[in-house]
Amino acid sequence: MIKDNQKMLNKFHVLLDAFVIIIAYLISYYLRFYSFLSKIHLFDLEHKGFYSLKEYSKSLIYLVPAYLFIYYLCRLYLPIRGKQKKLEVFNIIKANTFGIVFFTFFLYFKRESDYARWFLFFFFVTNIILTITFRSLLSYSLKIARRKGYNLKHIILVGYSQAAESYIDRIFANPQWGYYIHGILDDSMEIGTLYKKVPVIGAVSDLETFLTEKELDEIAITLSITEYGRLEQIVEICEKSGVHTKFVPDYHSFIPTRPYTEDLNGLPVINIRNVPLSNTYNSMVKRVFDFVGAVFASILFSIPMLIVILIIKFTSKGPVIFSQVRVGKHNKEFKMYKFRSMELQPENKEKKAWTTIGDPRITGIGKFIRKTSIDELPQLWNVLKGDMSLVGPRPERPFFVEKFKEEIPRYMIKHQVCPGLTGWAQINGYRGDTSIRKRIDHDLYYIENWTLGLDIKILFLTVFKGFINKNAY
Repeated sequence: MIKDNQKMLNKFHVLLDAFVIIIAYLISYYLRFYSFLSKIHLFDLEHKGFYSLKEYSKSLIYLVPAYLFIYYLCRLYLPIRGKQKKLEVFNIIKANTFGIVFFTFFLYFKRESDYARWFLFFFFVTNIILTITFRSLLSYSLKIARRKGYNLKHIILVGYSQAAESYIDRIFANPQWGYYIHGILDDSMEIGTLYKKVPVIGAVSDLETFLTEKELDEIAITLSITEYGRLEQIVEICEKSGVHTKFVPDYHSFIPTRPYTEDLNGLPVINIRNVPLSNTYNSMVKRVFDFVGAVFASILFSIPMLIVILIIKFTSKGPVIFSQVRVGKHNKEFKMYKFRSMELQPENKEKKAWTTIGDPRITGIGKFIRKTSIDELPQLWNVLKGDMSLVGPRPERPFFVEKFKEEIPRYMIKHQVCPGLTGWAQINGYRGDTSIRKRIDHDLYYIENWTLGLDIKILFLTVFKGFINKNAY
């Protein structure tokens, strides 16, 4: 039932997107040539004559299928159930960016110069707004329908464990997903035991009976790790019934959310940690991107850096550049460079002293360059040398590495990749004197989900969110 509904919903999504593309196209034509916007002098700079709507509409024959294909590649036709709204909005913007680039090149290769440039801009913006609006309305309608009991996915859980509780927590926190949990089958808990209104309704041996008597859409196997000896038998029972079966492992505390599996001649092997940058090709792509980016940034910021050098030189004694030993990839130590923002101090104090509010060691210019992260710009040299990357977990001093690796689980995983000038943790506010645990959680997310696109996104967000550091003292 649910599978059939999802197929029908996907078809409806395709038709809805095609409809929205056409409507956005027509609205953009009106905005450019017939609305009050067409009277603005800026638009009059384009030629006075323009194609009729009939001529413009001919491009829709190619444009609509191309956009739908791009939407598919950008993962916009995955099930709505469980999809994050922010991710969908990002994918819509990404798909439309690719789409308008395709449309522009399509017109170029057709040698079509009579399409208004502002029409393309209006279409780009209008299509994004309408697509997000219509999809949000559809999502809201489905949410209302599920609250009334329509299009629900009926499931039971096999096994009471921490994994079962975590699964129930997430289902209850996201009612829009449309899951209805009938109960839990478990041998160690008494029938009637409740966890967030979900009861234990029988023993594991009752599974076949429940599969026969109830119309279930899904079985979630949530056995405790100590009961995995029964896993094969339970899976066999579920597969005989034809009901879709999920396995929720009771070791999610050390297995990543997206485990990387290998096929060794038919033997599945699960890697405890998926690190895309351990792949040689990915590593080379990132290194080329870092080198080119560092050269470009060095040229772009050359004048601001020269000004800072002169101010530091004439306002305080000591070297302009401050170097400090940090721990990088594969736990190797390297010298990280910064513009000096403090008065000179003994090395023994340097190793263990945190910077505090109103720290007397900070110079006048130092407070400004720390707050704006300008003091980090000499690390572009570290990037050129290969000690660091433009994006990655921030490196820490050896003293704190030794301290945190004993106190914080999974802390040392960050050293499987190059440290960075900025990172996922930094743009989410975890800089300076903030939670180390949350910082590590964000670093692990970056390490396990790295793509070149994610690096570009982080650099883009750094421009708006990362330079001003409210936690820098």
